[in-house]
Amino acid sequence: MNILTKRIIKFGIFALLLFSPELFAHGERALEPFIRMRTIQWYDIQWSKNTVDVNQEIVLSGRFHVAEDWPNAVVKPDSAFLNLAIPTPVLVRTATYINGAIVNNSMALKLGGDYDFKLVLKGRVPGRYHIHPMMNLRDIGVIVGPGMWIDVQGAAADFKNPVTTLAGETVDLETYGTANGIMWHLVWLAIAAIWLLWWIRRPLFIPRHKQTLAGDEDALITSLDRKVGGFGIIGTLMLITASFVQADQKYPESIPLQTGRTEIEPLPMKHDVVVKTKRATYRVVQRSLQLTMEVTNKSDKPVELGELNSATLRFFNPTLQRFDSNYPKELAVEKGLDVQPNSPIAPGTTTTLTINATDVAWHNQKLASITKDTDSNFGAMLFFYDNAGERYLASITAPVIPDFGTN
Repeated sequence: MNILTKRIIKFGIFALLLFSPELFAHGERALEPFIRMRTIQWYDIQWSKNTVDVNQEIVLSGRFHVAEDWPNAVVKPDSAFLNLAIPTPVLVRTATYINGAIVNNSMALKLGGDYDFKLVLKGRVPGRYHIHPMMNLRDIGVIVGPGMWIDVQGAAADFKNPVTTLAGETVDLETYGTANGIMWHLVWLAIAAIWLLWWIRRPLFIPRHKQTLAGDEDALITSLDRKVGGFGIIGTLMLITASFVQADQKYPESIPLQTGRTEIEPLPMKHDVVVKTKRATYRVVQRSLQLTMEVTNKSDKPVELGELNSATLRFFNPTLQRFDSNYPKELAVEKGLDVQPNSPIAPGTTTTLTINATDVAWHNQKLASITKDTDSNFGAMLFFYDNAGERYLASITAPVIPDFGTN
């Protein structure tokens, strides 16, 4: 193999790694499948636009369901914070709403509850970015929702972020306090430099080591050193106290950082369709999840199964033609859900359905490894529809049995 061939191979490997989609992700596939499937279940996620100018707003909205079958190995969601997964603050979040209420703090989530959310964002830095909703859970980490590529256009220098303070003054948060921050950095750097220079002005390692070996370590720190250290401590405390008093006088009306939690009740939801999963099998070769379940229709209209949603991966029943073309393509399987019998379930009746959710996306999204987890229970949401278009939600869970056969 000549040198040119080796270089071509190296360049090809480098290019493959550089442009791999994994490098542009935000860790949404990093957590174990049972956590992604059975904690926060995202649905109805919408981006108001896919192109936004600097200073222009974009709205990320949707809903999430807190799974009833919360894993035993995962801490309950007593402290959760709705966040945004983006590469640095390329967009600024101007408002957060959950169930219509403004939320700035963490909140406790109720198992089995459904919540509506809206994030209002404003373009800040031009570029192309993958934007996800994200839930921070204490002692767990983050549960990342589906992501969409958003283009921010314009010039970063044009960005403005004006707010009105409690005193009625309008300031631009993009530049407000910058000079003061730089000044204090320089002050502390100067103090640190003076303290460092005081000690390195004399011989350091070898002479002091010899002095220590000779048993004369008490002479290493002189009375002048102690006086300088004492004056340094007193001066630093006086500087901190004086700056605190000055800031308190300059800004008499202020609000400290908040540590409380917001209590929000889940949305009122109807549960007119009840599903009991009898068996769940993941067929490894076919990349297919097969479910056998009993479905009871308690509504007054016939219903049909239109979609299975698990860990943001959506499988659609092509018969109902409810495919969401605006959803990220790598997470939507238009004809991936086969339902048998594929007919309406009459009101007040119970029917046994066998469904197959089939696509290589199970593997690509690293969900196929659910059969290798210490907790192999899967979780998903089912969406049923009546002939008037009304939707009925059902959350399901069951242990998954792997099938390695080829038939």
